[in-house]
Amino acid sequence: MQRLLEKLFHTYYKDIYRYLYSLSHEVSLSEDLASEVFLEVVKSVASFRGESDIKTWMFSIARHKWCDYLRKKHRQIETETLTEFIGGEEKGPDERYLDRELLERIKVLLQEEPERTRNVVQMRMEGFSFYEIGKKQGISESSARVIYFRVKQKIKQTLEKEGWTGE
Repeated sequence: MQRLLEKLFHTYYKDIYRYLYSLSHEVSLSEDLASEVFLEVVKSVASFRGESDIKTWMFSIARHKWCDYLRKKHRQIETETLTEFIGGEEKGPDERYLDRELLERIKVLLQEEPERTRNVVQMRMEGFSFYEIGKKQGISESSARVIYFRVKQKIKQTLEKEGWTGE
């Protein structure tokens, strides 16, 4: 069994790593996720039924690890994004109520934007990289960054005009 696992590692590690790097564009993240893939392979190889090629099975595990990472990151990105408008300190009930109002106002302002802009913001909040957003929306990575930056600035300016200070 150990020989099989060593052979799988030596045969597929680089491919798995490259695949994860193509998704994340981060060396250390790709290495971490590739390691997690091989840990999962070690745990699950006995249950591999052979219904697909082993490489396909391993890439499926890699995709699941990537999706798990995005789900976890989604919460962080959404929080980070919203703290640009809402202060991140501990707040009392009155301030949390105002934060909910502010969040609802931000959602309304986003709905007024063109569909592509809404899609860019939504994808970013779901944890997609600007590269992935650009590919999905048929625009360059730079354009995705610019759209995201401009909509944040526009919303921030609108909120400031309406009296939202973010404090």
